[in-house]
Amino acid sequence: MLEQRIQRQFQESAQLKQQAGALLAEPLAQAVACMANAVSNGGKILACGNGGSAADAQHLAAELVGRFERERPELAAIALTTDTSILTAIANDYGFEQVFSRQVRALGQPGDVLVAISTSGNSPSVVEAVRAAQERDMLVVGMTGKGGGQMTALLRDVDVHLCVPHDRTARIQEVHLLMLHCICDGVDWTLMGDQEDTA
Repeated sequence: MLEQRIQRQFQESAQLKQQAGALLAEPLAQAVACMANAVSNGGKILACGNGGSAADAQHLAAELVGRFERERPELAAIALTTDTSILTAIANDYGFEQVFSRQVRALGQPGDVLVAISTSGNSPSVVEAVRAAQERDMLVVGMTGKGGGQMTALLRDVDVHLCVPHDRTARIQEVHLLMLHCICDGVDWTLMGDQEDTA
């Protein structure tokens, strides 16, 4: 029955989140530390991904520039997925695999952080963005699943790899969203401590 199928989706998602939480708490804390350090020192967060991961990149930038759950000063973040003129010009002139990497080279500075989101770890445009970020002496937070794909070998020891232990795209994306919320909460906690929003 359809109702049972829906219940199985919830159960599978909940089980994966419990498993991923135990596995990824430490690298998530590392991601929070490097992102909080970047914005504290005048740097910025760049984020990219395709499809649902593009929406996640925009979600992250919105939470940082606006706010997450507490009032705080604006944090510098840019989703590289939103400017249709840039995206279509680069795709037309250089190929779609360069749509993010050229923006990283144009906007990224040493000390900035790239959040590179690809459920497979193999998206050519995201892989090229990682390479560009490393060329610019930026740190990379890679968010993947399915074993991490090409991004596993590409990420350095100073980078952070958040690989969801699952092969189904929908489940990976659900955990990616939770991880982004953990990052936003962690950045706020790092910058502001335990103080509560009194607004």
